[in-house]
Amino acid sequence: MTEQPPRALVVAAHPDDIDFGSGATVAFLVGSGWAVSYCLVTDGDAGGFDPSVPREQMGAIRRAEQAEAARILGVSDIHWLGYPDGRLEVTLELRRDLSRVIRTVRPSRVLCQNPNRNFTSIYGSHPDHLAAGEATLCAVYPDARNPFAFPELAGEGLGAHSVEEVWVGGGPDPDVVLDVGEHLGAKLAALRAHVSQETDRDGRLEPMIREWMGRTAAAAGMPEGTLAEAYRRIDTR
Repeated sequence: MTEQPPRALVVAAHPDDIDFGSGATVAFLVGSGWAVSYCLVTDGDAGGFDPSVPREQMGAIRRAEQAEAARILGVSDIHWLGYPDGRLEVTLELRRDLSRVIRTVRPSRVLCQNPNRNFTSIYGSHPDHLAAGEATLCAVYPDARNPFAFPELAGEGLGAHSVEEVWVGGGPDPDVVLDVGEHLGAKLAALRAHVSQETDRDGRLEPMIREWMGRTAAAAGMPEGTLAEAYRRIDTR
C-alpha cells in the first residue's frame, strides 16, 4: 500500500491573500512532499483597479489568476466557496462550508488568517480576513470533528475529521518561523500572476516583499539577510 503524503489546507478570504502571506511556505511544503489544497472563501469580485473591466467579470478573472498562481507553487486542488467579497461574516453557513472542505481534504495541518485585529497595520485587518480566520478556527474545532454537527455533511458521505494543528499567520509572537528565502522567486512569480490587482506596479513588489520577510526573520533573531514567513501554531489534536 502506497503511503499517502501529509496534507495541508490553506484557507484565505481572497485570491492573492495566500500568495502574499504564505506563498513561500506553500512552495516549501510542496517541495517537502506535502499535498497542499487551497480554499478561497470569496472570488475577490470587489478587487481590481481598472474601471473599464465589467464588475460581473472580475470574479472569473481572479479565479483564473489564482489558479495560475497556485500552479506556480505546485498546487492544483482549489476549493471556491463563492461568498461576496467585502461582506464576509462568521455565519453558520460559512462554518458549514469550511467544515465541508476540511472533511473533503482531510488535512493534518490547516493554515489560516489571523482573526484578531492588528492595531499596528490597518492593511492586516481587512474584515474579510478576520472573518475567514475566525470561521476557519470554528470549523476546525468543533465543527469538522463533531459527527453530529451539520448532519447534512454526513448525508453527503463526509465523515468527521480532526485537524492536528493550525498555523495562524499575521499575528504577534509567532512560534513557527520558516527560513524560506530560497522560495522567494516562486512567491514573487505567484504574486505577479494576479495581473488584475496591479500587484507589481512600478517594480515595487520585490523590495516590499523582501522588506516584510526580512523584518519577520529579524524579529525572530535570524541572521541578517534571512527571509522568513511566520505563524502561531495551535495544537488542535
